[in-house]
Amino acid sequence: MPNVGFRFASYINNYMVLQKEPAGAVIWGYGISGATVTVTLYQQQEAIMKKVTSVKARSHSWMVVLDPMKPGGPYKVMAQQTFRRKNITLRVHDVLFGDVWLCSGQSNMQMTVSQVFNATKELANTAAYQSVRIFSVSLIQAEQELEDLAQVDLQWAKPTSENLGHGIFTYMSAVCWLFGRYLYDTLQYPIGLISSSWAGTPIEAWSSGRSLRACGVLTRGLIQSDFVTGPSKYSVLWNAMIHPLHNMTLKGVIWYQGESNVNFNRDLYNCTFPALIEDWRQTFHRGSQGQTERFFPFGFVQLSSYLSATSDDTFPQIRWHQTADFGYVPNARMPSTFMAVAMDLCDRKSPFGSIHPRDKQTVAYRLHLGARAVAYGEKLIFQGPLPENMELLADKGLLNLTYSLEIQVQRQHNIFEISCCSDHQCKWLPAPLDTVSAQSLALNVRSCRGTPAALRYAWATWPCEYKQCPLYHPGSALPAPPFVAFLTDLRPGAHRRLAE
Repeated sequence: MPNVGFRFASYINNYMVLQKEPAGAVIWGYGISGATVTVTLYQQQEAIMKKVTSVKARSHSWMVVLDPMKPGGPYKVMAQQTFRRKNITLRVHDVLFGDVWLCSGQSNMQMTVSQVFNATKELANTAAYQSVRIFSVSLIQAEQELEDLAQVDLQWAKPTSENLGHGIFTYMSAVCWLFGRYLYDTLQYPIGLISSSWAGTPIEAWSSGRSLRACGVLTRGLIQSDFVTGPSKYSVLWNAMIHPLHNMTLKGVIWYQGESNVNFNRDLYNCTFPALIEDWRQTFHRGSQGQTERFFPFGFVQLSSYLSATSDDTFPQIRWHQTADFGYVPNARMPSTFMAVAMDLCDRKSPFGSIHPRDKQTVAYRLHLGARAVAYGEKLIFQGPLPENMELLADKGLLNLTYSLEIQVQRQHNIFEISCCSDHQCKWLPAPLDTVSAQSLALNVRSCRGTPAALRYAWATWPCEYKQCPLYHPGSALPAPPFVAFLTDLRPGAHRRLAE
């Protein structure tokens, strides 16, 4: 880093939110090598905390960790550099303490509030949310990991109709904003939201070289996909748009990405996604001097529906791989994660194409339920019913499924399929609903003349119409997620546990 004089890191500014207790917020910046830096926190005119450090010789950087603070504010942060009896002072004001969430991904995360349903109403509804602060990273690529952001689109700000509704796919993510707003409604203390997304980008661009190597992604293949329209070179967005934030103390991350991997390294996504989560967690934990939790909460949106000319199963495969092939989270490979199922939030008439559904409110609402359970320890239902047990009654031509929660059949839409095998060939056949009780259902599998090998649910690019999938949890209106389960070891009358 060249000698750039004395300054804060790019994202330390007026109106920012710093992470509250039990963690300590990290304040850092650049200065003259060897100089002393004193960071003071003021409440009104009173100095309530002081931290002293010195500027490192090689990096020209300095860093302090503040004592854990209760949520609230406003505060002022002052940093003073002393070098050869010369003092320079920096100040930022209207600083709040609360929870800081980073939001990343591709275009469905990048969509702004002006693009969603009821945009006018949403943009008018900012007065009550002045403690939810927003920040947006510029679209930048880099060949090497950057220590600080090269550019910022929207510096920390209070929400207004102008900065929230700033054009399409620019500035503030709608999913991010709505998620933060729902959290604020629940928590009633400040929330800081950082948007760092780029449309049409594969996961490889957001992954470090370390995490890609862990999944055997060694060489860069040619990308030929309608869904890759943004930077696709490995690690370039990790380097420029995520790594520069790694010294920050975070509460958690939310992520909406996967469309660009439908036709690119799809079969590796069940590794590349968990590896990205693990690598981001390690990097942020280390960069924040251990203040960001090692297994911080990580939420994501399972891919929605898309009107496709082909009827292949690439979208369902990515949805499944997003859960590391468990079908649900948290799981053994993805601890402290939560998921918003979105396959029933399709949008035929979206002016941005059906790949970009406009109902981001329901997406954010479902995500915030997951955050309340996983990040905040609330006892609430945050995911739809999961299949727990499967029993084949061959003599009756039925397959019984028991669910983890109460189920409500929204409509009798044929969405279950059974894989039926004979003569070493298998094909998927409809398995219509026969009977339904409070927590279980029976499927008619009489059409299978051979051996039933597997069962799947909602295994389609467009499984159902808007909020009209067959199975929901009645109290929370959360949809049962898609799944595939193998029956090969299942003898007639035997049970098989599906979810641990």
